[in-house]
Amino acid sequence: MTMARPNLDPELRELLADMPLMSELTPEVLAHLRQLPSTPVESLLEHRQVHRHEITVPAKDGTPLPLSVLSPADTDRGSAAPCIYWMHGGGMVMGDRFSQIDIPLEWLDQFGAVVASVDYRLAPEATGTALVDDCYRGLLWVAQHAAELGIDPARIIVAGASAGGGLAAGVSLLARDQGGPAIAAQMLICPMLDHRNATTSSRQYSKTPGVWTSEMNAFGWHSLLGDLADAEVSPYISPSLAQDLSNLPTTYIDTGSAEVFRDEDTDYATRIWAAGGQAELHVWAGGFHGFDALYPQAHISTTARRTRIDWLTRLLG
Repeated sequence: MTMARPNLDPELRELLADMPLMSELTPEVLAHLRQLPSTPVESLLEHRQVHRHEITVPAKDGTPLPLSVLSPADTDRGSAAPCIYWMHGGGMVMGDRFSQIDIPLEWLDQFGAVVASVDYRLAPEATGTALVDDCYRGLLWVAQHAAELGIDPARIIVAGASAGGGLAAGVSLLARDQGGPAIAAQMLICPMLDHRNATTSSRQYSKTPGVWTSEMNAFGWHSLLGDLADAEVSPYISPSLAQDLSNLPTTYIDTGSAEVFRDEDTDYATRIWAAGGQAELHVWAGGFHGFDALYPQAHISTTARRTRIDWLTRLLG
C-alpha cells in the first residue's frame, strides 16, 4: 500500500506535470544521462563581469581534478572577498562542476564572492571516500592559494546541493578532524547525508515516479559503497553516521517536505543543536527534491533562494 505523502506545492505540481519522471536508475539509464550535454556555463557568465580560471588539483592518488574559479572582474574591492567552495549534485553518479552553478553565481553577484567548483570523481568508477577526499583536496588548494585568488581565508563557505550537500557536510567533518582549513559556514541544500535510506521520508518516496526516489537513492549509494556493511562506511561520505557533530561551522540546511531527504536533513540539524552547534533549518512545504534548481521561477523557489541570501547577508555582514 502506498504511504500517505505531503502534497506538492500547487505551482510546482503544475510545472512538474510536463517533466518526464523516473522511479529508478539503472546502469543503462545512467550511461544515457551521462551522454546528455553538460550545463552551458558560458550562457550564465556572458552577462556577468567574471574572470574564469581553469586549473587542476591533484587528488590523493595523483589523479588531476579540474577546478573552476570564478571571480568578480572588479578587482578594486579594497579587501579580500568571501569564497563559496561549491560541490555539485547528481546522486554521487552524475553531474559536473557546473551543475547547479547558477545558485552560487547569485552569491557572486550579491556579495562579490569568489566561486570555486571542483570536478570530483563519480561512482561507480570511484568508490568509498574518494569523492569526499577529492572535494577536500580542492578545498585545501583554495585555502592555500587564498591570497593570490583574492579570497579572505576567514570567509570560506562550503556549499553544495543534493550529493554536493552531503559532500559539503563530509568536507566540514574532515576539516574539523584534520585541523583545517578553516571553514566559516556550511550551506547544505537538500543534502544527501545517509546511505541507509531508511527514514519515513525515504519510504514515502518509494515505488513512485519522481525527481529523486528511494530506489534512485539506493542506486547512487550502492554505486559508491557496494555491499559494505554499515560499520564499514565512513561518516565522511555518509555524514549521518558521525557520532560527534560538535565544533562544526555554522550551518544552513534546507529541504522540501515532499522529498526523500527531508527526515535525514531534519535529523542532522537537530543533532547539531544537540551538540551545542548553530544550525538554521528550513523545510519548504510542498517542495520536492531540487525544486528551486529545476524551477527557479516558481514562487517557493524564489523565496527559498532569497532566504539563503538573507542568511549569507547576516553571516557576511
